[in-house]
Amino acid sequence: MSTDNPHHITREFESALCEYTGAPYAIAVNSCTMALLLMLAWMRMEFGSYKVSVPMRTYVSVPQCVLHTGHTLHFIDLAWSGAYKLWPLPVWDCARRFTSGMYKQGQFQCVSFHASKILGDTQGGAILHDNAEADEWLRRARFDGRTEGVAPEDDRIDMLGWHCYLSPDVAARLLWKLSVLPEHNTDLPNSDYPDLSTFQIFRQ
Repeated sequence: MSTDNPHHITREFESALCEYTGAPYAIAVNSCTMALLLMLAWMRMEFGSYKVSVPMRTYVSVPQCVLHTGHTLHFIDLAWSGAYKLWPLPVWDCARRFTSGMYKQGQFQCVSFHASKILGDTQGGAILHDNAEADEWLRRARFDGRTEGVAPEDDRIDMLGWHCYLSPDVAARLLWKLSVLPEHNTDLPNSDYPDLSTFQIFRQ
């Protein structure tokens, strides 16, 4: 990608994320919610729909992502800290965890760069993973189905995507903040999440 393209800073940030976390690939997006949605969409496309279990007490967008992507939602009573798996998929909500060497082989770990998080700014999230096939799809999916570095008039759009790439200015700030982030960070405490299983909107 040409350095004339402002998105080159996003690639630099993604490389730094890989070095810090140990993940072979990192896909930067505009929120952890969109990271989860993209991963659940890719899982549905590749393997079909699943009955996906999430904690009763978590952020409200997580069960919404499950339903938006055509999976079946199941709530479980789970005490968790920092991260949890969207069972049985190898997809993790790591919104409250970010530390060096955190990547787990064969998994898709979605992290948050919201202002309240360990590495925080105005927005941001990423998918840490080791799947080359998924990486190619995710890079286009976050960018309206477009090919990075190709002008719209020269690109051939053959997939539906989402408008959820990370803004270059945010990527630049996060890259600097990551350069001075401590090597080890403890999990953030959970928020006072309500029991989402009692919400009528999630009763199927």
